[in-house]
Amino acid sequence: MRVTIFILSCLLTVSCSNKYSVAENSSQDYLIIPQPLSMEILTGKFLIDANTKVAGDNYLEKEGQFLADILSADSGQNVPFSSEVNNGNIILKLDSTIENEEGYELTVKYNKIVISGKTSKGVFYGIQTLRQLIPIAMKKDDVTLNGLTIPAVTIKDNPRYQYRGMHLDVARHFFSVDFVKKYIDLIAMHKMNTFHWHLTEDQGWRIEIKKYPKLTEVGAWRNGTIIGHHPGTGNDEKEYGGFYTQEEIKDIVKYASERHVNVIPEIELPGHGGAAIAAYPFLSCFPEEPTKIFNDMGSKQGKEIQANGTPKIVVETWGVMDDVFCAGKEETFKFLEDVLAEVIPLFPSQYIHIGGDECPKGNWKRCDQCQKRMESLGLKDELELQSYFINRIEKYVNANGKKIIGWDEVLEGGLAPNAAIMSWRGTKGGIEAAKQHHDVVMTPEHTVYFDYYQNKDKNNEPLAIGGLTTVEDVYSYEPTPIELTNEEQKYILGAQANVWSEYMETTDYVEYMILPRMTALSEVVWSSKESRNWQDFSKRLKYFTKRYDAMGLNYAKHTFKN
Repeated sequence: MRVTIFILSCLLTVSCSNKYSVAENSSQDYLIIPQPLSMEILTGKFLIDANTKVAGDNYLEKEGQFLADILSADSGQNVPFSSEVNNGNIILKLDSTIENEEGYELTVKYNKIVISGKTSKGVFYGIQTLRQLIPIAMKKDDVTLNGLTIPAVTIKDNPRYQYRGMHLDVARHFFSVDFVKKYIDLIAMHKMNTFHWHLTEDQGWRIEIKKYPKLTEVGAWRNGTIIGHHPGTGNDEKEYGGFYTQEEIKDIVKYASERHVNVIPEIELPGHGGAAIAAYPFLSCFPEEPTKIFNDMGSKQGKEIQANGTPKIVVETWGVMDDVFCAGKEETFKFLEDVLAEVIPLFPSQYIHIGGDECPKGNWKRCDQCQKRMESLGLKDELELQSYFINRIEKYVNANGKKIIGWDEVLEGGLAPNAAIMSWRGTKGGIEAAKQHHDVVMTPEHTVYFDYYQNKDKNNEPLAIGGLTTVEDVYSYEPTPIELTNEEQKYILGAQANVWSEYMETTDYVEYMILPRMTALSEVVWSSKESRNWQDFSKRLKYFTKRYDAMGLNYAKHTFKN
């Protein structure tokens, strides 16, 4: 459905003595991202002044206070929230006639603003749209004597996809609680609803597990990191690490929940478990074999530790490691179940991400215990052993009221019965899973890997993993493959951008790599396919960057130099 825009004349009931009731509005006042489903431009402006109050029932108090805080900060006025619906001129309410669970209707008139949603989520997204109607030039110290005004409009809107996500790898490089909350704020601002939190890796374990304290005492710290692009030109010889306590996890999850962002934790298995293996070597098929470091790029400290009789260390280089969780030992599954027993209660999400990607099978092939398990189960190869591994973890997760989601490698050897997948190696895995009637989130690396370069002139870009994905590439992406039937298309939940942090050492760099590509993706997953237009989006994006500037965000400017 295309966006419809109507310009309506001033209503006769409006008093012309109120200059805001007859104010003419410009199309520049309505450059909203993502593009709403329908929008009617009205005459007039709503003035934020000393009489302005946000009102809504108690069940919308969080949303109401959120809006009141925004308007107070932007206008310089004290805008309170009241639970008495008739005691305000900005009204928040639920409306059961709105069909979509995240849909909303926003009406701004000269004397009243009403935001309605099917649920509190819809009301929240209506607030995010209202934020974009606040003139940027009026913010902070630029509030004029005329006060802060919001242009009149009627908007009816809802998202195209139910899953609209951003991923962040905090295992390769660790980011503070404050930055994770800032990242969640960006997700919410873009009307996205999922934060995929990659918490464990070969290079670091970032979540406190009380039953296994060495996971953070040992696994959260590496003795050095390679310099430059993989395989590196040396080692910086600096201890690096960090982790989140369970109390910090709870705080972040609560913060996200208040912004209607679902947090999906990822605990990698059976591959990418090097940090856990460093903490508890029994998890490896070969506990006495030293951790391998590519091209002898390990730190001096790490080499000394290994020379003194501790073969397993947290990995200091990037890439795919051969040392994976042993599939033949019962102790491995006991450990993982114990970990999940502490992870699951921390996250309300229905999904627990279990990784499942890039698991070399070399150690399993030469491991007597893995081969014995394969023989006892009648498995023909190591791919089926991985499928057994994933299926066993799924049964535990399901028994605890959750579902698993994994990278598309979990298809190999047979997909677990209730699993959803993230299709990252292109779209083939997603198509295959959807045809099998499994839920799918599309995350193809060629389009939504935000660790890729975003400019052809890589020499003038910060170090990145490789590839090229421009803002226009992201905007042009269509998450629903044409190879699927109408029935099969229902299993495409949406799309997500992945942010792998091997080369992202600072928060400024993360911001630079996600913006404005994240903004382009937000329209892909929210707006109707028919309404998307690159030229129109580019115009709106250029204006949207003023919001980046007002927020002090670091973003890439390549798109605006063409």
